[in-house]
Amino acid sequence: MRGEYKVAGGKLVAVDVEVEDGVISRAFVSGDFFLEPDTALDDVNAAILGMPADSSVDDLARAIENATPGAEFIGFTPEAVGIAVRRALGHAIAWHDLTFDIIHHQPMHPAMHVALDEVLPAEVAAGRRQAALVIWEWDAPLVVIGSFQSVRNEVDTEALERHGMMVVRRVSGGGAMFMEAGNCITYSLIVPTALVEGLSFERSYSFLDEWVLGALADVGVKARYVPLNDIASEAGKIGGAAQKRFASGVTLHHVTMSYDIDANKMLDVLRIGREKLSDKGTKSANKRVDPMRSQTGMAREDIIDAFLAHFEGRYNTQRSDFTPKELAVAEALVRTKFLDDAWTHRVP
Repeated sequence: MRGEYKVAGGKLVAVDVEVEDGVISRAFVSGDFFLEPDTALDDVNAAILGMPADSSVDDLARAIENATPGAEFIGFTPEAVGIAVRRALGHAIAWHDLTFDIIHHQPMHPAMHVALDEVLPAEVAAGRRQAALVIWEWDAPLVVIGSFQSVRNEVDTEALERHGMMVVRRVSGGGAMFMEAGNCITYSLIVPTALVEGLSFERSYSFLDEWVLGALADVGVKARYVPLNDIASEAGKIGGAAQKRFASGVTLHHVTMSYDIDANKMLDVLRIGREKLSDKGTKSANKRVDPMRSQTGMAREDIIDAFLAHFEGRYNTQRSDFTPKELAVAEALVRTKFLDDAWTHRVP
């Protein structure tokens, strides 16, 4: 059985293994990495031998580390070997094992997208929906706060009412999203958690967004990932990610990138200081937060098309849409949960 894992910003690790009586009986690690001394490769292989076939990534990495004191892993890590072993044994999956439903629906109330971020993972877990990439389109202004944020601390409710906006709490953590129609680019990625098997939350963020860094390069933006969850360009921060891993074995990962935001209105509504705003592509609250528009010179719709073209050229995909059942369940959740004060104000 063979498993492969490409380290983000690093090298490819491949492992061929055989299992007998529940333990790994043969193991051969290979790849385009560097390892000093080169004899340490024999120690890596030997460390894997005899390990239970259900060993975790941490168990495998620990065994490799103990067997290779003083060895230098260049372009990969013991954890990367562990992930490749888990993939070989069928415990983890790779991007090419999945077919993604691409959903780019007509504009709807943004609270619907927050609800669908709960509905779609349940559908994927039940096997009724493939992994999915969903592009958000919305038709009403809204502030979306993270699962653990305080409405009182994050939002000026008087300014919110003055601008005809409302606040909705999403199921994932992270910070507030100031959303008016067309002012940012937001997507949700719903995948089996086995895709990020063995990765910490920090590493899984950059792993799941490798593709969007390539897509940004396609439109002329040189971007990088800044731990934990920010996407930045040479001109400053352009976006941030949030994530939730469900007990059902599905991970929700979503990103919001500023396209062209009214900074004055955002500062009026959100209780954030100018210092925090300064890393979002503007030095003054009198300017717009427009890193995607100013750096690409492209219409938002054209950037989204370029992103989808990049994703479709990279992975197995098929165009899809929300089902009537998914929309109906989401509409019910909007009424009973996401626009209900008990959920919205669950953090004082």
